Amino acid sequence: MAVVIGVDFGTLTVRVSVVDSEKGRIGSAVGEYPLLRKKDDPDHATQPHAAHMEALVRATRSALGEAAVDGAQIRAVALDTTGSTIVPVAEGLIPLDDYYLWCDHRAKQEAAEITAAAHREKLEAIQWCGGVYSSEWGFAKLLHWLRHNPEKRGRMVTAIEHCDMVAAVLCGIHDPSEAPRSICAAGHKWMWNAGLGGLPPEEFLVKVDPLLAGIRARQAGRYATSDQLAGRLCSEWAGKLGLPAGIPIPVGAFDAHWDAIGAGISEGDVVNVVGTSTCIMAIARQTNLIPGVCGVVEGSIHPKMTGIEAGLSASGDIFDAIARRAGGSVAELSKGLEAYRAGQTGLLRLTWDNGDRTVLVNPELGGVTLGWNLVHTAQDELFAAIEGTALHTRVILDRMAEYGVPIRRVINGGGIPLKNETLNQVYANVFNKPVLVPLAEVTSLGSAIFAFLAAGVFATIEEAQKALCPPFRTVEPQPEAAAVHEKLYPLYRKLYFAMGRPGSEPAPIGDMLPELRRIAAAARAHSIAV
Repeated sequence: MAVVIGVDFGTLTVRVSVVDSEKGRIGSAVGEYPLLRKKDDPDHATQPHAAHMEALVRATRSALGEAAVDGAQIRAVALDTTGSTIVPVAEGLIPLDDYYLWCDHRAKQEAAEITAAAHREKLEAIQWCGGVYSSEWGFAKLLHWLRHNPEKRGRMVTAIEHCDMVAAVLCGIHDPSEAPRSICAAGHKWMWNAGLGGLPPEEFLVKVDPLLAGIRARQAGRYATSDQLAGRLCSEWAGKLGLPAGIPIPVGAFDAHWDAIGAGISEGDVVNVVGTSTCIMAIARQTNLIPGVCGVVEGSIHPKMTGIEAGLSASGDIFDAIARRAGGSVAELSKGLEAYRAGQTGLLRLTWDNGDRTVLVNPELGGVTLGWNLVHTAQDELFAAIEGTALHTRVILDRMAEYGVPIRRVINGGGIPLKNETLNQVYANVFNKPVLVPLAEVTSLGSAIFAFLAAGVFATIEEAQKALCPPFRTVEPQPEAAAVHEKLYPLYRKLYFAMGRPGSEPAPIGDMLPELRRIAAAARAHSIAV
């Protein structure tokens, strides 16, 4: 028997789990921290480093107490975070500002400039992240910060991802050149590619903006996959956390990537990590470039395979926004949602409320709902939004399959599938294939698996998954509902590309609203007959 700690930094909380190699999760706790937004700037989303670390201390102490485990028994700690969530730092890795959170989209202009320069200069690395650079990613956020903080530029020594910053701090690392640099983060968000020499060349970055001169050298560090060590827990943080100094800490990664490991991903699986946003994960031994997909990166999810990442910029955040506008909660608004039939609302919801991450990679988009009438309710909109996220996910799965990614199983991971059975059923119906749902929460379980590997308890990820990952239950598609979604999907797909792609060809949409009404009327008639 061995015990480790797995840490998962999410958008609003950090979850710390104490995991036994034989019993599984034996204790967990959550620490909250603020998300700083501005009413006059919906693209602004930041968080202070100190708040993250204070929450980590609280949650770790509480989790040890719940597990009734002496901290001295812990063999290793591993952590994942959101991303790209970056912070510029001065000497000693001292933050110069708050983190630009993953959902901060202020760098839209910078991302567009990077994309244009990459295609103009024929930068091969842009093809490995789908052909479009996102405002959610590292270089765009760093350039935005440099442009808007001239008084701090001279003190900046590097910018660092949240997962690397926390690992460095816990290991007592103060020299940026010695800091761990997650290949998961660097490959998916910074165009790092081992086969292309690492980060994009200096001459390219300077052509984007002279403010990026020297940045490539400043992003030095130990680039590694998560089967390598970031370091060992330093005495200062061992004391704060109540853990033994010297225990190993592996190189960190992004939360959704390790959630996929915790959900039991294997080759041929797609894991939808459905939370505030949706991250769609797959792994393969070999794969092709995939236009519009956030990244194809060797070693990013499973250190021995190629990781493929795609996703939606908002899912749970959209559900929360609908409930908030209605003056209630998602839980309240979801009561009775299971009685809804496919297409019965007559609404078609394009879930671009926070822009489009995949496959259009366009932060300038906004949510669209077609088909409103005078009696529609907030609950109708919530059901349509669930259908919309499922239809958008199908667009992504089709793109992945089109470029050779094997999709043998679909797993719905993340927090929402454990709480919202309607979502699972809608997804199964829209995909017209079974959806597997873990029987227990997997958040921070992936972190624990990498902690066990660091401690030498398990030899491989597969061995650890077999011992620790929860079993699945299967949600089968309902044939009648799947048939309705086969009618809705072409409408959604046509509108998705016609409205979301600049310079798109004209698309006939005059049939769309009448068809939505016909589908809704048929669904209501069937409901009355039943």
